[in-house]
Amino acid sequence: MAGTYARATEVAVVGGGPAGYMAAIRAGQLGKKVLLIERADLGGECLNRGCIPSKALIHASLLYHALRTEGPEIGVQATGATFDLAATMRWKEAVVQKERQGVATLLKSAGVTVLAGEARFTGPRSLDVRAPDGGHERIDFAAAVIATGAVPVTLRGFETDGSTVVNAWELLSVATVPRSLLVLGGGVSGCELGEFLARLGVKVTIVEMLPQILPGLDPDLSRELAGALGRLGVEIRTGTRATALRRGPNGVAIDVDGPAGTATLEAERLFVTIGKRPASGDLGLEEAGVAVDPKTGFVGVDAQMRTNVPHIYAAGDVARPPMLAHKSYREGIVAAEAIAGRSTRFDFRVVPSVVFTDPELASVGLTREEAERAGHAAREARFPFAALGRAHASHATSGWAKLVGDDATGALLGVHVAGGSAGEYAAEAAHALEMGSTVRDLALTIHPHPTFSEALQEAALLWLGEPMHVARRPGPAVGR
Repeated sequence: MAGTYARATEVAVVGGGPAGYMAAIRAGQLGKKVLLIERADLGGECLNRGCIPSKALIHASLLYHALRTEGPEIGVQATGATFDLAATMRWKEAVVQKERQGVATLLKSAGVTVLAGEARFTGPRSLDVRAPDGGHERIDFAAAVIATGAVPVTLRGFETDGSTVVNAWELLSVATVPRSLLVLGGGVSGCELGEFLARLGVKVTIVEMLPQILPGLDPDLSRELAGALGRLGVEIRTGTRATALRRGPNGVAIDVDGPAGTATLEAERLFVTIGKRPASGDLGLEEAGVAVDPKTGFVGVDAQMRTNVPHIYAAGDVARPPMLAHKSYREGIVAAEAIAGRSTRFDFRVVPSVVFTDPELASVGLTREEAERAGHAAREARFPFAALGRAHASHATSGWAKLVGDDATGALLGVHVAGGSAGEYAAEAAHALEMGSTVRDLALTIHPHPTFSEALQEAALLWLGEPMHVARRPGPAVGR
């Protein structure tokens, strides 16, 4: 019912995504009176329009593709297998709804009150919340957590229309499979969703301005995925800039300029995915006195997620990169514990990254190039999945695990994996790096057999010059 109301709370959390709901749950567990304000659906982009729905669609397309391509080779016949997009979308929505309800249940169990509406700071200790029915409520708080996430970056001249030109949120809810798709941006979203549609028979072309797809990842990971996408029929144009867009009744055409010169590319749809920016605008942060980087839009925080206003915190994508849900989880927890007076901090040393393509890619720590720039005597070793028993048994022999270590100290510096279930054991690599492990520590850790995770131990042995499942090259062992 519309009107104007007021209430007070100890902790106000603005945003119900990964950082926000984790901050609210943890603060509630620590005995705080918590009010979480969310303008849309609990779970934020990750649960509703990103991580969860995309992985559901990716899983469905992998199953369909495997039945048609891999199945006959290993004795699995599925004559007439079809892909029902409408049914898959219903299943995806059911998964999202179940997860969303799970978040609501967890918040309730922690004693958190959820308020639907759009929040704006009106001062350093107050918020105005506009409810869906137009009513307003004043919220007075002792502490606040800004967890408003991020929104897609728009490109002038390439604005989305929800039909022929779409962003990731819209692509995840398409009603029909297009015949062809142009992807503007070769980052994680572009590669994951472009590959998803390519498995369904869509002609996909990825246009990336930088020299490699998945910019920022280990170049070997990028090359491995580029090869797999090529075998799937995906055309990749790196070092290529889109200069103009034309929309027509049958789709879109974009002009591009790259190493091969200028060209015009046509498709039924265009997927624009050139990154995200922090959702820090229109929050009234200036009235609260909270400083925002004028260039990036990130809200500056310290190791306890405090902004320049000591009782106001920020966590997740709005605070700093990388924009990853698991980083946001931890930051939300740290913010809540700091509010409760706990001794806590966010250690930014290692944040694993996973790309859910085929092959799956995982990256933790430094690449060799990054390690060398940091002054390490870096050396890497790469163990092929073709020498891994589990890979053969799973019909998944492409890929590898690579370790980066310091020749002078033997310290483990980075782990990069392309292949089966890479993301499932990325946490082992992250744990090893957090604990300051040496490469030999990893080599001495007994790994269960047969598993894909054995590739980490085997790569460590190879780095040490003591390989057991690939032939040893002549010469002495070189590791520590």
